[in-house]
Amino acid sequence: MATGSAPHPSLSLLTEGAARLALGTMRLLDWGLEARALAVHLRRVADAGVRVLDTADIYGGGAVEPVLGRAFREDPALRRSFRIVGKCGIRLRAAGPDPVTVKHYDTSRAHVTAQVERSLGHLGVERLDLLLIHRPDPLMDAAELAHTAASLLADGKIAAFGVSNFAPAQADLLQSRLATPLAANQIEASLWHPAPLLDGTLDHAQRHGLLPMAWSPLGGGRPAPPALESALADLGRAMDLEPAQVALAWLARHPAGVMPVLGTGRLDRVREAISALDRRLDREAWFGLLEAATGHPVA
Repeated sequence: MATGSAPHPSLSLLTEGAARLALGTMRLLDWGLEARALAVHLRRVADAGVRVLDTADIYGGGAVEPVLGRAFREDPALRRSFRIVGKCGIRLRAAGPDPVTVKHYDTSRAHVTAQVERSLGHLGVERLDLLLIHRPDPLMDAAELAHTAASLLADGKIAAFGVSNFAPAQADLLQSRLATPLAANQIEASLWHPAPLLDGTLDHAQRHGLLPMAWSPLGGGRPAPPALESALADLGRAMDLEPAQVALAWLARHPAGVMPVLGTGRLDRVREAISALDRRLDREAWFGLLEAATGHPVA
């Protein structure tokens, strides 16, 4: 893996000319939008500046990708407005002719290749702009997975390859077998879960030029601890921001260039998030929020 902070060249597909924000679709089915209404919503999101759409083969029990595909058919130009991030590598319990009795991870060549083909078919697209391995697999054969990724890249079925929820050592193992650099690591990171900022995960991303994508950047709906809730509200009043905007500005302050993945079906929240990413917290305010999140000052 190359050293230095230069990003993977394919990341220009995700980060240039648009807000550094992704729209997450894990809870898309809860938005209650039929295909036409969803297409209209996605068009408005793209027009607001968000051009990265994050999904996975297992979202909604496998139903989210087909719903997105129907929205793309409603507005064929919509696909060209987004860079699509897909994920695979988790097998959910399922009945039927090929039953799965135990939820597990599967990064075998057969499964990854089949799931990419399945995602392309469901979405009605020819390529995923970024494919992520959804979770680290204890049985991952790094050489086999690297060969699978190389084949998908060579066939034009994916434009870039990365990981999700990988620790630095796990990413390094896979990278040691790859001829091309990993492009991203999607992780849980927020004031509700600041561990990646402290355990070396974001340092690793910054060193190797991986795009850190943050899922649940607002805690996934979990209430903030009282001290954090108070600190967000106080700073929000001082900056004329909502507490959620302050939390996003806190993430955006990190030099690794975190891309939050915001899973909302509300356009107003998307617009608020975009505006928050341009607001820069000073160091004292940033560390004050970290102290409120962790419950103790830095040593």
